Amino acid sequence: MKHLLYLLLALTFLPGSPARAQQSKVLTVAFGSCNRVELPQPLWPAIGREKPDVWVWLGDNIYGDTNDMQALQAKYIAQLNQPGYRQFRQQVPNIIGTWDDHDYGRNDAGKEYPFKQQSQQLALDFLQEPRESARRKQQGLYAAYTYRLGKKKVKVILLDNRYFLDPLERGFARNYLPSPTGDILGADQWQWLKQQLTGSDADVHIIGSGIQFLAQEHPYEKWANFPAARQRLLSLLVSSRAKGVILLSGDRHIGEMSKITLAGRAQPIYEITASGLTHSATQNAGEPNQYRVGPLVNQKHYGVLRFRQQGKKLLVTAALKGEDDQEFYSQEIEVN
Repeated sequence: MKHLLYLLLALTFLPGSPARAQQSKVLTVAFGSCNRVELPQPLWPAIGREKPDVWVWLGDNIYGDTNDMQALQAKYIAQLNQPGYRQFRQQVPNIIGTWDDHDYGRNDAGKEYPFKQQSQQLALDFLQEPRESARRKQQGLYAAYTYRLGKKKVKVILLDNRYFLDPLERGFARNYLPSPTGDILGADQWQWLKQQLTGSDADVHIIGSGIQFLAQEHPYEKWANFPAARQRLLSLLVSSRAKGVILLSGDRHIGEMSKITLAGRAQPIYEITASGLTHSATQNAGEPNQYRVGPLVNQKHYGVLRFRQQGKKLLVTAALKGEDDQEFYSQEIEVN
């Protein structure tokens, strides 16, 4: 089994064109989550038409839900061989990602999951991480990437919300009980994140997590189940003075955009949740979210950020889109 997936990648991956961000006046970042290998995957042609410079997997990239690493690997291989995704890989110069519970290995699993080291290597094989990469030697899947748009820099910071996650108890109707002192990221990842944000020369900081950052009312997995960790993150976004923060998340089988204004930051922070590449919560016609702007999307969809320069300013259009280029919602954001 060892290294089989990496060897398969070497044989099947056809590199895309050189990164367009260097020559273009536009930088396009597309993203999504919740992708079952055994279900139809109709969105790859539509995402490909966006001509993304970067594709970001936000977790539940496959549904492994197993302690069997051979079974987990087989699903990654099946996804790589899925015709639509295979063609998509050939078109997109940069494919990056993190994970959530179902591709981590087990539903709702955290730091107690016994096969997380093996699972990490399989996830990195799927993402075609080089064998010598430091990401293969660290604990956790977190990573950062920088892309250029002219003289502007866009940094993508991907968090690991599984490897160090403290367990939660279940209450009535199996809803999660908040953990006032529980943690999500672990000491090393918190230190790393602080370094990525403090003193950064990037003009935009996109921060991705498998679970939602801002929403507080729903009963499912979310940063708000760990209020101290959530407040620590929001405080860091203020104290670091990182420019142009945009949050990305998955997990929920819905799409939505949220907006929060933090004391000490001149501009609001938006979160875009894109969750439902192959299946969505069609029964969810609405749920409370005090931070939501625009509609709740309960159809299959993906997200896209399209950055462009306007004089000295950097603007971005954030959109949630579906099959046949249908646009469910879009939001213009001035990031700096």
